[in-house]
Formats: sequence, C-alpha cells, structure tokens
Amino acid sequence: MEEVAKALKMGKSSIYYYFNSKEEIFDAVVLYEANILRNELTTAIKSVESPIGKMEKYVFVRMKSFEKLSNYYNAIFDKNLDHFEFIEKIREKYDREEIAILRLILYDGAKKKIFKVKNSEYTALAIQTTLKGLEVPLFWQKREVNIDQRLKAILDVLFYGIVLK
Repeated sequence: MEEVAKALKMGKSSIYYYFNSKEEIFDAVVLYEANILRNELTTAIKSVESPIGKMEKYVFVRMKSFEKLSNYYNAIFDKNLDHFEFIEKIREKYDREEIAILRLILYDGAKKKIFKVKNSEYTALAIQTTLKGLEVPLFWQKREVNIDQRLKAILDVLFYGIVLK
C-alpha cells in the first residue's frame, strides 16, 4: 500500500476514496501492468516486417517485460493468489491473447513460406510452454544468467531445430 500511495503521491487513506479494498487496488495495478505489456508487445511486433523478426521481438520483449512488471507477473503465476477470482480471469485472458498473437505470427510466417507449421494452435502452445518454462530460472531463482544468450538459444532451437537435415 505504501508503494502505491507513494507512486500516486497521496496518503494511504486517500487511496480508499477510490477503491474499496486492497484487492481492488491490486486488481487495478495488475490490469494497468497488463496493458503496459500488451502495448509493448504490440509495438514490438509492428516494428518489424519479417515473421522471424516478429517472433524474435515478441520473445525478447515478453521476457524482458515480465522482469519489469512484477505485479502482473506475480498475479499471473503465483499460486498463492489463486483465491482471487480476478486473478484466474486475468490468467485465462493472458493465455488466450498470447496464443492468438503467436498464431498470427506463425500464420504470417507460414503464408510467406518462412515457417513450416503443421498446426498453428499446437505450435503456438508449444512456444508458449517453452517461454513459460524459462520464467522460473530467469525470474524466480534470480540466478546470474545472461537472458539475451538464453533467449537467442531458445529462438535458435525454435527456428532451426536440433536435427541435422
């Protein structure tokens, strides 16, 4: 509450003029950060033309944004917050939006004969699962890792696979 009050440049008690509870405040903060993430991803994807560039931008911006937007990230992935109904709605909406964005990138790449995609839904789910799998070692464990190198390695496997052709 102190952080929110400080950010808004008002006293803690003044915040309750606008919100009825801490949960409402948390909901507002999480939705605000969700919009920031959505805008950053949209801007990043629109900034490049090639499907490969779009996927690279998406992955890098997504992972780096989660690192900055801690309230949103915690709301989406912290199981201790499951008792808040709005958290589950945000998680479901986030997953749907992410799959939709990934499917659009994949569709564009397949249409331009850059990506070989048999099923865009499953491919989008596989990419989303891979990215979610990176979140724990990158953000929760706070290891000293070079995030750029890890993301480049993931993209290399994603784009080129591991099987010799």
